[in-house]
Amino acid sequence: MAVPGTFSLGLARGALELRQFFRNREQVVFTFSLPAVLMILLGSILDGPTGQTGVSSGQLLAAGMIGAGIVSTSFNSVGIGIAADREIGALKRLRGTPMPAAAYFVGKMVMVAVTSVSQTVLMAAVAMLLFRLELPSDPAKWLTLVWVLLLGIVSSTLLGIAISSVTRTANGTVALVQLVYLVLQFISGVFVTPITHLPRIMVDVASFFPLKWICQGFRSVFLPPEAATQEMAGTWELPKVALVLAVWCVVGLVLARVTFRWTNEAK
Repeated sequence: MAVPGTFSLGLARGALELRQFFRNREQVVFTFSLPAVLMILLGSILDGPTGQTGVSSGQLLAAGMIGAGIVSTSFNSVGIGIAADREIGALKRLRGTPMPAAAYFVGKMVMVAVTSVSQTVLMAAVAMLLFRLELPSDPAKWLTLVWVLLLGIVSSTLLGIAISSVTRTANGTVALVQLVYLVLQFISGVFVTPITHLPRIMVDVASFFPLKWICQGFRSVFLPPEAATQEMAGTWELPKVALVLAVWCVVGLVLARVTFRWTNEAK
């Protein structure tokens, strides 16, 4: 009998991760409901005209928050989940099994991919219902949706793996991850629309991180071309979006490999 490969083991591990995730009802409700609730509340409060005819601030916020939801299901959930696994000793026990280490991370990627796609569908449905957001009709926009989603998931998941090792407790990781995510949402133009209303220095800082570019990519998918005038550069800058996210995939991989540890024990 052939020995299962790393990828097949990773897929099996991903199925286990998904079963564990969906059995935890509180986690499922929090993961999927919080971004949607924030979208509904903030969109309803802040919705109004913008400098571009036919594009409301509620639509700008909704399109950006779809992208922010991807970071929530990848960066946040992976960072917190791995820290919890490490604290209870699950990682140490897994390390002692014949399963290749890479299979564990493939499993995390599978779980994140499924939850991120589900989150995107849910958020898009809410935005279409409440804020008149429209699905793209141009095949090029669907292609953009695919590569922004893929690069966003990979970069954010790898950074979640890296940040999971910054603190030595799961509670510490929860606080750190939520703080980073909340700050980035404000300075990346997720909660403040259009992004041109933010001080330039904030946007410059946000431009070093993936969230700003993920949200900008999603706005280019769900909003008309004229809405690009509401961006700092006045265009969608899609080549730059792809470049920044690709660079963060590489940086995230390096950081994850350098910082990841299986236990909290001092080396």
